[in-house]
Amino acid sequence: MTVQDVRSFNRFYTNVIGALDYGRRLYAPYTLTESRVLYELAHAPRTDAADLRTQLHLDAGYLTRILNKFEEDGLVERGPSDTDPRRRRITLTAPGREAAALLDERARETVGAMLDTVPDKDRPRLAEAMRTVRTILGDGDGDGGGPGDGGRRVPRPEDVVLREPAPGDLGWIIQRNAALYAAEYGFDADYEALVARIVADYAEDHDPRQERTWIAELDGRPVGCVMCVRDDTPGAARLRLLLVEPDARGLRIGDRLVGALVDFAREAGYREVVLWTNDILGAARRVYQRHGFVLVAEKPHHSFGRDLTGQDWRLDLHATPH
Repeated sequence: MTVQDVRSFNRFYTNVIGALDYGRRLYAPYTLTESRVLYELAHAPRTDAADLRTQLHLDAGYLTRILNKFEEDGLVERGPSDTDPRRRRITLTAPGREAAALLDERARETVGAMLDTVPDKDRPRLAEAMRTVRTILGDGDGDGGGPGDGGRRVPRPEDVVLREPAPGDLGWIIQRNAALYAAEYGFDADYEALVARIVADYAEDHDPRQERTWIAELDGRPVGCVMCVRDDTPGAARLRLLLVEPDARGLRIGDRLVGALVDFAREAGYREVVLWTNDILGAARRVYQRHGFVLVAEKPHHSFGRDLTGQDWRLDLHATPH
């Protein structure tokens, strides 16, 4: 392979994805870089300016100009970071989320139209080829990994993005919950039925202003999820179906999913977030505790083919810091 081979491929692919879309149909009224900044802000609710600059490899002055423009247009708000007052936390406003959602919808439609031209029999080969490029070149590593990882790039927390569910993702939530809980805790088909009902209710009737689902994506595949729905108690949101794939654990995905949900619940005007879990789910309970949830009740029960101890947890959004 030569440098010219790579450059030729780059020219081909930038045309395929519309990166040189001079009519700016995909990104209007923003540039490609501005659109990417909006995307990252929409999928990482706790982003600091410094983290955003590092993640996108942007010049500090260039990013500042973009954020200044966004602030003038009412798309973002800036304030002190939760963890370091010397840093600036960037959050999207409601108009900013709408703009990001519109750009994301355009991108999905464009990629979907492109995939419609690929025969079903060729899609697995295309997906494998894309994974091969990412594995060999890495995402910012400069190589394909080290001697201790079999030549594969070791995933990092910043490689994970949080996004809204795409077609098929709600089915994935049901399938992976059923499979993982059966393998790790011995749950029977009753649990799959429960998850299916929760997901079906959400898919059929949910208010996007007060209910939302997040998918954690790594290397183009879903590796985690969580769902925020209205509880029967007025003013309360309910956290449901938190899951992280075993091979993606250790990347703080659970923390990011719960953090995104808590931020959303607070912005949506909820007074509290509640959840029900079982005492055997130790890792999940530790995530809830780190975000300020308090155990308020527990009761033994027999469900999903197991003797379990159910637990109710609660987070008072008025008592926890922003």
